[in-house]
Amino acid sequence: QVQLVESGGGLVQAGGSLRLSCAASGRTFSIYGMGWFRQAPGKERAFVGAISWSGTRLYYADSVKGRFTISRDNAQNTVYLQMSSLKPEDTAVYYCAAAFGYSWYGGPRNLGVYESWGQGTQVTVSS
Repeated sequence: QVQLVESGGGLVQAGGSLRLSCAASGRTFSIYGMGWFRQAPGKERAFVGAISWSGTRLYYADSVKGRFTISRDNAQNTVYLQMSSLKPEDTAVYYCAAAFGYSWYGGPRNLGVYESWGQGTQVTVSS
């Protein structure tokens, strides 16, 4: 099993920045890819970005490309989501998730390939 714990959410003004962290523990050697998703009130959970556990593959939603950056720290088993130029429409609960099979390579944007999820962290962007 893999446990995921997100942190770093909060309230920020439009145009500001935040960095979210997702710390993984447990059987991290079984992780193929990590994803970030977000869910705004009344909306479905949506893909934000993803990174292979090796760090060599990166994917972003069009809505955040150029503003958000995903990275990982091998030693800390932690994945980061650096968010810049934040907009009110970025307000949501942000979740990290882990995928454990080759299916991740065929669909890193698909919510269904992820099996472990963190508890989520709230990001609120004020106008």
